[in-house]
Amino acid sequence: MALRELPFRAASALCREVRPVVHAARPSLRRNASAGASHDVEHSSSLTVPPLSKDLVQNFDPIARSRQRRQGKKQLPASRYQYRSPKYYRGPLHPHQPPPPSDPASREFQPGPFSLPRLEQTYQSTIAADILTLTYQHYPPGYRPPKVENRLREWTGASPYFKNRPLRGPRGRGEELRLLHEPRTFRNIPKISRVTVHSFVPEAQENSAHLHVAGMILQAVSNVRATAHKARHNVVGWGLREGKYVAVTSHMEREDAHHFMAKLVDVVLPRIKEWKGVPGSSGDGAGNMSFGLTPQQVALFPEIEVNYDAYPPKMIPGMHITIHTDATNNKDARLLLQAIGLPFYGKLND
Repeated sequence: MALRELPFRAASALCREVRPVVHAARPSLRRNASAGASHDVEHSSSLTVPPLSKDLVQNFDPIARSRQRRQGKKQLPASRYQYRSPKYYRGPLHPHQPPPPSDPASREFQPGPFSLPRLEQTYQSTIAADILTLTYQHYPPGYRPPKVENRLREWTGASPYFKNRPLRGPRGRGEELRLLHEPRTFRNIPKISRVTVHSFVPEAQENSAHLHVAGMILQAVSNVRATAHKARHNVVGWGLREGKYVAVTSHMEREDAHHFMAKLVDVVLPRIKEWKGVPGSSGDGAGNMSFGLTPQQVALFPEIEVNYDAYPPKMIPGMHITIHTDATNNKDARLLLQAIGLPFYGKLND
């Protein structure tokens, strides 16, 4: 029986020798285990890598790469900003670029316009072309504009206080320089950018009802929610106390601004008795015009007349109206407002 089992045992022994032997990992008894693994580490380092070619370095243009990426030629993989634009703009070279303002996913997106006001239609069809014709100045081909000298003056003299001193403004114009007047083209025709309506209500310090009525009137007239303001300092002449609400403001843009201006020019101002117009001295030199309305004149707005019982006559405030335009001087801004229908009187401030 034992002789018959010998061939079987020999065959099983041979099979065991052919199989791969797997040993369990034994713990290293050396003090530094990495000493024995030095043969597995590469001897080369990053310092031995040959430098980049000069052509590759000179032709590298990160701005062009970013521009191609924005144009859709080479898009980055999808990120968490796919449906929500970044909160902060980190420059044109950042991999995550915000979408254009016309994209609904943009933080700067503004829906609309939902209607085309008649004033804006008139501006696009008539006023813009007339202003371009009146203010256009032709320059023949090859014309070179004269060199513009430095508008700031240097301090001349032997005084030691003149050294390393900042330049001073031109004579007779104060410390602030006027905006540069670019040649008129179809790209920079003046237009209304926004309208600001402000009401000063010092009586609100004693009775908050005056502030509420003023805010309701401004919101009804401008179609924009009014913002209340506190007095920053104590002013005895005006009876102001620091920290008290004394004024409300509304800022109108686009459709709201055009609707307000059309309503003001066509409905309110023609009903004011013996109204001379906007003072010619109005204007800050940067294309912004301001004028005011008394409480009796504010009551002529159709939104106030329709619901006159909701506003006590003694609580209706006055109103300061500031019209912001794209013009760079008072003359162009006045020309635009005159074309809309606002008259000016008195000495003109150009």
